[in-house]
Amino acid sequence: MSTRKPAGGPRQLFARSPAERVALARQQFFEEGVRPSGLVGEAVIQSWMRCTRIHADRQRVIAFDAVTPSRLHATMGRNRELLDAARQELVGMESSLAGTDCRVLLTDGQGVIVHVTEHPGTTEQPILRQTARIGVNIAESVVGTTAPGIVATTGQACTVDGAEHYFEYLRHMQCAAAPIRDVRGQLAGVLDLTVEARRFGFDAASMVALYATTIENRLMLAQSHDRLVLRFQASPALLGTPLEALAGIAPEGTVEWLNAAGARLIGGVPEAGPCDVEMLFGLDLAALLRLTRNEAAQPVRLASGLGVWLQARLQGHDGVDFSHAVGLTPAEPKTEAAESTPQQTIDAPQPASDRDGTLRGHSRKLIEDTLALHGGNISHAARQLHVSRGTLYRHLKGLRERDAD
Repeated sequence: MSTRKPAGGPRQLFARSPAERVALARQQFFEEGVRPSGLVGEAVIQSWMRCTRIHADRQRVIAFDAVTPSRLHATMGRNRELLDAARQELVGMESSLAGTDCRVLLTDGQGVIVHVTEHPGTTEQPILRQTARIGVNIAESVVGTTAPGIVATTGQACTVDGAEHYFEYLRHMQCAAAPIRDVRGQLAGVLDLTVEARRFGFDAASMVALYATTIENRLMLAQSHDRLVLRFQASPALLGTPLEALAGIAPEGTVEWLNAAGARLIGGVPEAGPCDVEMLFGLDLAALLRLTRNEAAQPVRLASGLGVWLQARLQGHDGVDFSHAVGLTPAEPKTEAAESTPQQTIDAPQPASDRDGTLRGHSRKLIEDTLALHGGNISHAARQLHVSRGTLYRHLKGLRERDAD
């Protein structure tokens, strides 16, 4: 981008309104070759630069074509977990926006729409009628500068207002979008608010960021089977809210993932990769597992010295939560009726040589101890663990297969 001065006299230096500011930015960028720093956001400037290399004609009409049926089918299947995590929040968000002309769009990480609100029947929104359809690709490489397109490209939340859109065709649109990440830190989706031919009238960026964070937290929790999940914050009142910090602890006792709030409280994600949980939380795995016995948050002090309130939850595969069974209770006395009823029993797995302080070892010992406590009675053990007999069988089968290996 050049910094040369335009010919033909002095150019306008100041804008009196947002519309004039963007018009001046477009003039400087597209006509004069001058970087319009300070007139529009850096995210918009970078998007314009990318778009000039892809889209030659800024005046053309955008078709908003849907992807092929086969790609749409694959996209919907691949994003089922995202849609499940977002369902409750999308309902709440759409209810809040029912009195506005805003549309809620959810895309996958590549910019293909996988959810959209119904079109308000009384409002004229010709462009949104074309855009807001499941299967339409609104990636930057297809429709130019938009908020969801920028987020899908950069992973950073942003807003795009009016003529900040690359194509003139979208100059009456306003959109705000935020990213949704998975436990691997990869972009799983983009949540977007869009309105046509008017302004939002409220802080759309804050609203979309709040809901995107909640969806992201739900997605991370859904992806954390067989993990110890830690919820923590400086105030217990913030637990269970979009401001709560989350961490996933792998079976070997390393911190596998942190959400954004968790990374801020911890002081950043370790650059060297997964590290031992005690290095960040000041407690070893065994101590954290003992905290799962408590439903209420407990005060702990992180390795940094910061005091927080923490809840620990141990969740097995199939969505089974074993936290209530970490501290085994004595078996209930058998009644005569129970003794006279034939019960199915099963031999507990033989002790393996890999007993250690890992999460996997803890879960195995829990199952073995529970079976031993009930004399191998699978029904009683499953009741103690609050799981079905089928689920307990699958756990036992997995343990035996590991022993065989």
